[in-house]
Amino acid sequence: MSVNARHLLLVSGLSVALGAAGAGAVGQLSAQTKSNLDTAMHGEAFAAAKYMLYAERARASGHKDLATYFEKAARVERTDHFAKEAKLFGLAGSNEANLREAIKGESYESQTMYPQFAQQAEAAGDQQAAALFREIAKDEAQHQENFQAFLTKLSAAK
Repeated sequence: MSVNARHLLLVSGLSVALGAAGAGAVGQLSAQTKSNLDTAMHGEAFAAAKYMLYAERARASGHKDLATYFEKAARVERTDHFAKEAKLFGLAGSNEANLREAIKGESYESQTMYPQFAQQAEAAGDQQAAALFREIAKDEAQHQENFQAFLTKLSAAK
């Protein structure tokens, strides 16, 4: 997946973690540093999601202490590491800018990425994955529509 596609996924999938991040100093960073931050944010976001799944598995198998630690580590990855990197990167802007970016990401996911993934999975005979990708594409289209409604509402309030 390209850096831009990964960035769109990150923006659309983790906006909750950015609430306190605010605008950062992205214009002052070198291209290499921006690229490294992009890679680091993806790693932190994936680790946070993965650790939450690990916590569910640990709790279901009777290991509450392990589940609690996985959840604690996930929170640090998301609300500390990712949020600080996102702030430095300048990932979050105004509500309107954030909504426009989210709409763009959801549009890409619902109209391009997930349909392409579904076609490829189907061609490979992976019907369950193809069905999942189609289902997610519909969810992303709904997210896009809801974000657009919020943007329209914000614009009308001005």
